Amino acid sequence: MSSNNGLGGAVYTRWGRKTCASGATTVYSGVAGGEGYGHRGGGTNYQCLPTNPQWARGRYQDGVHGARAYMYGAEYELGTNVPFGSVSVHNDNVPCAVCYVPTRGSKLMIPVRNTCYSGWTREYHGYLMTELYNHPSAKEFVCMDEQSETMQGGQADQNGALFYPVEARCGSLPCPNYVEGRELTCVVCTK
Repeated sequence: MSSNNGLGGAVYTRWGRKTCASGATTVYSGVAGGEGYGHRGGGTNYQCLPTNPQWARGRYQDGVHGARAYMYGAEYELGTNVPFGSVSVHNDNVPCAVCYVPTRGSKLMIPVRNTCYSGWTREYHGYLMTELYNHPSAKEFVCMDEQSETMQGGQADQNGALFYPVEARCGSLPCPNYVEGRELTCVVCTK
């Protein structure tokens, strides 16, 4: 029988916000990053990078080298205020927070819902986002907070890792209940 010495809990990333929801502890606040949108290789998942990086003493080489993967900052790519409302965050850098809930041990992101199923606690809700459908650098689907924030000074169009809203496409996806072209919601739940 193994023991976790009373430790447990759930850890999740809150995309688009600098702090965690009430009831969760902010482990760290950071900036979203990932492989460049036009690259065919490298990592496929977004990362929440701390704003205070640490470097191994003498174990790095400054300068750009060809035989490496790359980490870029991430931007919102919207073009309109939809789905986030009246304030456009297009081309702004994306903040994130890594959150810890000590009283619940499981975490679940549910696409196309904004409430949790019975017995689960909603941490936050928002819109499903990922890389653009025809970019060679595929990324994971993440739940971007509905009340998304931006990183100060990050309005330049740098086009590193990108977050685009995800919309429904009818065909093998059943319409109804899905709606052609409608942006998909999401919710992050713990239990």
